[in-house]
Amino acid sequence: MWTLGSARSRGAAMAGGGLSWHRLLAGLRGYAQRLPALSDKQVRSGAGRQPPGTGVMKSVRQIIQNCKTELADLKKYEPSFHPGLAIVQITDDGMLEVKKMAEEVGLHVVHICLPEETATEEILDEITKLNEDPKIQGLVLPRSLVMSDAAINTLVPEKDVDGITDVNFGRLIRGNFSECFVPPAASAVIELLEQADLCTLGRKVLIVGDGGVQETALQKLLQMEGMAVVSCPWQNKNVTELLRKNEVIVVTSPAPEGLGEDWLNADTTIIAYNLPAADFNLSSKHRDEPRPSHDGIGILTAAMQIKNTVESSTRWLKQQQPKKWNLRPLKLKPLSPVPSDIEISRAQTPKAIGVLAKEVGLHPSEIEAYGSNKAKVKLAPLDRLKDHPDGKYVLVAGITPTPLGEGKSTVIIGLVQALAAHLGINAFACVRQPSQGPTFGVKGGAAGGGYAQVIPMEEFNLHLTGDIHAITAANNLLAAAIDARILHESTQSDQALYKRLVPTISGKRNFSPIQLSRLTRLGIRKKDPSTLTREEALKFARLDIDPTTITWQRVVDTNDRFLRKMTIGQSGTERGFVREAQFDIAVASEIMAILALTDSLADMKTRLANIVVANDLRGGPVTAEDVGVSGALAVLMKDAIKPTLMQTLEGTPVFVHAGPFANIAHGNSSVLADKLALKLVGKNGFVVTEAGFGADIGMEKFFNIKCRTSGLRPHVVVLVATIRALKMHGGGVRAGMPLSKEYTEENLQLVGDGCCNLQKQIEIAQLFGIPVVVALNIFKTDTEAEIELACKIAKQSGASDAVPCSHWSIGGRGSLQLAEAVGQAANQKTNFRFLYDLSMPIAEKIRTIAQKVYGAEDIELSPEAQTKLDLYVSQGFGDLPICMAKTHLSLSHQPERKGVPSGFTLPIRDVRASIGAGFIYPLVGTMSTMPGLPTRPCFYDIDLDSETEEIRGLF
Repeated sequence: MWTLGSARSRGAAMAGGGLSWHRLLAGLRGYAQRLPALSDKQVRSGAGRQPPGTGVMKSVRQIIQNCKTELADLKKYEPSFHPGLAIVQITDDGMLEVKKMAEEVGLHVVHICLPEETATEEILDEITKLNEDPKIQGLVLPRSLVMSDAAINTLVPEKDVDGITDVNFGRLIRGNFSECFVPPAASAVIELLEQADLCTLGRKVLIVGDGGVQETALQKLLQMEGMAVVSCPWQNKNVTELLRKNEVIVVTSPAPEGLGEDWLNADTTIIAYNLPAADFNLSSKHRDEPRPSHDGIGILTAAMQIKNTVESSTRWLKQQQPKKWNLRPLKLKPLSPVPSDIEISRAQTPKAIGVLAKEVGLHPSEIEAYGSNKAKVKLAPLDRLKDHPDGKYVLVAGITPTPLGEGKSTVIIGLVQALAAHLGINAFACVRQPSQGPTFGVKGGAAGGGYAQVIPMEEFNLHLTGDIHAITAANNLLAAAIDARILHESTQSDQALYKRLVPTISGKRNFSPIQLSRLTRLGIRKKDPSTLTREEALKFARLDIDPTTITWQRVVDTNDRFLRKMTIGQSGTERGFVREAQFDIAVASEIMAILALTDSLADMKTRLANIVVANDLRGGPVTAEDVGVSGALAVLMKDAIKPTLMQTLEGTPVFVHAGPFANIAHGNSSVLADKLALKLVGKNGFVVTEAGFGADIGMEKFFNIKCRTSGLRPHVVVLVATIRALKMHGGGVRAGMPLSKEYTEENLQLVGDGCCNLQKQIEIAQLFGIPVVVALNIFKTDTEAEIELACKIAKQSGASDAVPCSHWSIGGRGSLQLAEAVGQAANQKTNFRFLYDLSMPIAEKIRTIAQKVYGAEDIELSPEAQTKLDLYVSQGFGDLPICMAKTHLSLSHQPERKGVPSGFTLPIRDVRASIGAGFIYPLVGTMSTMPGLPTRPCFYDIDLDSETEEIRGLF
């Protein structure tokens, strides 16, 4: 790249850096007409009324050539990288030379030409849009625009190639040239002085003009070159004397009228600062015709703008490379006894979410803040980082859960706090959003617990960013559309129905895009509604939904057992259209499963369109797109598709996204959150994601459904257990009464017997060829002998390692041993494999899961289930994976059977098809898709302080 000379390293750095004026001065064109005639001695490079010297043109061409070379090198490194320069131009602003140079170098140019009457606010809107455009690395503003400080600083410093923002100016004044941009005109002045051999130590320079920040910046640069600099406004009474005394004069604004020629000495060199250049053609040779005195600096200024843009591109590309985060952990001060989760959460002050986003490599334009503690993250980083390697992928599962709890969420958070806050490794947690059902029902909050939780836990557990509400709204819109369509088809003639579906608007009928898609699927290639035959119009208009086959239910995010079965259509306005229906809990909606499995907005739209809601009278599937509502569903879900960024108690990042239950749906956080996190942590980082309930439920679905959809493969499984849960699986006293002595006193027999469930879950993980680390979540009542026995049995059963964890009581420091074990296991060779082939018959896939995972002898299909299987095969859905809806409290279908049940036959009561999500959905035994409230729900303990607005008793 171009430099100022070997003896001036600071000047060389300065040429690639940045500074800020607060105004781009206008009206300097008139200055050229008011300059006195110069003698031959006064003609220097950039001074006098001669064309730009060969030295100027040589410098320009060298700068441009260096820029070409650097851009070519960048594209070799990143072939898809095509940086852009945006030029915002007001009519008559002279920016043609900048555009020509940019195109010559190979920059993509966005040229926005605005009329002279354009309001400042409109220009600022354009600047804001360009700030957020990742394809733009440099932004040149109108020269004639005189803006306020607030307007100037609308421009992000990273794209400020003119060096006009306060941030760039501050960096330049502090000498931080690696992060700022030197104003191009200032760099041009230095270059002209170099060429004239005037940039020598102690030489006197006078800067004369209107004063202000631009002159301060230039003064700083000249002083760094070793020159003695004085700045003086034209209005100074001693200006004439100063003009005579200085060898070099830099003029930054027009001379006032009436200034005579006697202010110049014979040897004075004058440089007119920041004047526009004449039209410039880079490939043309130097022309000898006369030009104004300011052409040299104008052309050099344009070249410096291009140079800064290329420098900005280099910096931007460098920032995209995987690197160790500059994460600032939050300090913990654990108390004993450990306070409640909500007290611990409130005692910690979280980082501003924008700060956390920057620490993990997200750009300001890639997040949408929801308050100060959480933000939606756009999907743009997936494209920005698509060529970067993924980090290590860790799945946390558990043994068969018990009412005493295992603490998978706590382990996830503790492990990530250990990795990121204590070991300095890039690490992300990916967890599900909790449903209001468990929060106010039995389980309570799901933010982790103790000193290993997501904060603020109230925001995490209540509403968050509204994703579940969006799912509820979309689900119920589709349900309403189905019943409305049946009603209207049953009460209207063919012609009336067709006319209402394709109404006349402004004298013309048109099909909507969704209707055109339906026509295409029907094999009708017409786009003009008036050209359809009667048979075609009838085929298009009538869905002929068979009400007895409707599988789409309404949802609500509350445990409400009395909505499990109901009758709708009782009002007289429904004209006798009465049918039996039900509500599911919102997180059991297929739309929730779609959110968790989709990998892009386009994919989500396709999945929503493919939802099968019923069959028609001919036995064919009816989809959401047939009903005409799929586009509206996508609109309702457009923000929900973005993962939510939060943080742990120790300030490490967490993605919260999607919340499908594992016993009803597939029970995993979203594919999008995992993919984003894997790119952000980089090659040497870790992403820890969760699978709901036991390994037989959430983990099996993670491998067979989620991994098939995402294409991702985990490096290690962390299997969570507790001594108390193992004792229950070993035959200890059931929960539901005060904690008995079996759980508070040492009992090695119960621990050893209960390890049968742990051994089975290790075996299930090994079916998929992934190494297992057992995390023993420690309670204060556990004894050393019990812990040692459980870890010993786990390792004897094939676990790579088994370690005790105390993150609940002391935070990430209590999971350092687990972090080290996970790191070692993640470097082991894996032999990942799916449990079954998709081409197997549906019944055989169900049987494989029942026998190899649950330990059943066989399955038993009810007549209704068998009929459904036959129908789905005939409709072309036989090659989908299986998502079992089964109790999570036992490996069998009977919740009371703990340990490792055997000798049972798994009953399949019904089978549903979630075609948009992409799986077949068998219902095992009495499994319900709408939970109920217990005798004493959690809401008894939840209250709001009316004065402080603090929530009490959430957990």
